[in-house]
Order: sequence, then C-alpha cells, then structure tokens
Amino acid sequence: MRLSAFPLVVVAVAACSSSRSSAQDALQSRLTLPAGYSIAMGGPIEEATKANDALGKIFPAMIAAMLIVIILQVRSFSTMAMVTLTAPLGLVGVVPMLLAFNQPFGFNAILGLIGLAGILMRNTLILTEQIKENRAAGLDEYHALVEATVQRARPVILTALAAVLAFIPLTHSVFWGSMAYTLIGGTAVGTVLILLFLPALYAAWFRIKSPIERVPTISSESSGISGILE
Repeated sequence: MRLSAFPLVVVAVAACSSSRSSAQDALQSRLTLPAGYSIAMGGPIEEATKANDALGKIFPAMIAAMLIVIILQVRSFSTMAMVTLTAPLGLVGVVPMLLAFNQPFGFNAILGLIGLAGILMRNTLILTEQIKENRAAGLDEYHALVEATVQRARPVILTALAAVLAFIPLTHSVFWGSMAYTLIGGTAVGTVLILLFLPALYAAWFRIKSPIERVPTISSESSGISGILE
C-alpha cells in the first residue's frame, strides 16, 4: 500500500483513552525504526486532531459572538460578566464523570463542554431576568433576588433533569459516549451550583444586604437624631 507515493504499512490497534502524543511516544520508545521510516497516527485519532485544529481557529470568533449576543440581551457589562463566570461551573461535574467512566477528553467531549457552557449560561440568564422582573414589580433588591431563585429553581432543575435523562442512551455509543458523559455530569452538577453560586455572586457583586443587616444602621442613625433633638 502506498500513500503519496510512499510505502505505507497500516497497523490497527484498539482504541484507548490515551492522547495522540502519549500513544505516539509509547510506540517510538519501544520501536527502533531504520532510516527513512516514521510513525504517523491515522484513523479516528487523526480525524479528531484535524477537527480540534479547525475548532481552535474559529473558537475566538465563537467567544466574541457569544459575548455580543449576551450583551445585547442583558444590556449590562456586569450581568454579562456574571453570566460568563458561571460557564466553567460545569467542569466540577465533568471531570469526575469522565474519570469515573474512563472516557477520553477528545473532540466529542470538547463539543459537549461547549454545549454545556451554553446550557449553564442560559440558566443564569433566566435567573437574572427574573430578578429584573421582580425589581420592576416593586420588590427590593434582597427579596427580588431571593424570590427569583425560589421561583426559577423548580423549572431549571426539571429542565436539567430532562436533559440528563435524554443523554443517557448516548452513553452506550462508542462515538458519542464521551460527549454524553460530559453533558450529564456538567448539567447535573452545574445546575445545582448555579442555584447556589449565582445568588451569592449577585449579592456580593451589587452589595445587596438583607433587611436584618440594615436595621442596626437605621436604629443607630435614629438614636443619634433623637439625641440631637434632646
């Protein structure tokens, strides 16, 4: 067999979770090739590498387009920053899931991670928009934040649960398995973290305090005023 006019010897091996560089280094360390011979990876590993290279070229444009869409929707740089900060929360569930089921972090897992970031940022947008609606309805900042979390907790959790159940059949696929495990772990854990992390981040970002924390300040000011009047 020849490839580009050069003699070619094809050796098929079973797919494993090792990366291309580690597999190639392991082969080169065990084989002593004569002059004019070299080892090149082909098959799914080669195709995955080409796909990763193509994805890396357009990734900055994807990030820029995503930020533009978010800023056009929320019309606030602070909210856009909070939405972006919640995207990596899915890694807390992705990494243990891939390690537990011995799945490779290849091209399909990267695709799943990109889709997962979109799912988590969508949940964040839902919560932030609900906070704005509550503020417009007349609630103060603290109660608007608390009520928005309570109001949207059940829909967000049920939507995430439906997505997790839908991805389970894909775990049996050799090709889409790593992407399914990425979405399952990231969606389940990331959704719970958003419901806990986003309210705390929002309160800290905009310096929102509960009415109980504001009472001593008001009482001390009132006592000072009464002392002056006396």
